[in-house]
Amino acid sequence: MTRLTRRAAVGLTVAAPALVLTGRAALAAEPEIYAEAGIAIDGSDPVAYFAENGPVPGGSDTLDWKGATWRFASSQNAAAFNADPLAYAPQFGGYCAFATSRGYLAPTIPEAWTLYNGQLFLNANLRARTLWLEDIEGNIAKGRANWPAILG
Repeated sequence: MTRLTRRAAVGLTVAAPALVLTGRAALAAEPEIYAEAGIAIDGSDPVAYFAENGPVPGGSDTLDWKGATWRFASSQNAAAFNADPLAYAPQFGGYCAFATSRGYLAPTIPEAWTLYNGQLFLNANLRARTLWLEDIEGNIAKGRANWPAILG
């Protein structure tokens, strides 16, 4: 007969909730689009990266796409996005492109961006962007190999 010591019982009592929480976290998938409080790109207009060469705060024109709210500086930009969202939405769902290339997810800031081959890539910060730029093509290939399985 196996006997449970007091130390083992206390250990199981402490560890059991952590194991349950860890198991739930492992099963939970991340959303396809990175969105703080449901807003993609921290409220920046995705079309503006292409039309105005950088992030521009979105205004009252909004669209819902893939579970996130996208904001636009103009109704023209909203219409352009609505006509072809894949042309304007950031790659890797707006998660940090450098982190994705390394096999994990990270949030992004609108100011750490790159347009490459007609696609928008965002990064967690300017340092991650610098690392991203060292091997854009290699990082894209690694990110594509990890995406979308990385979402969980």
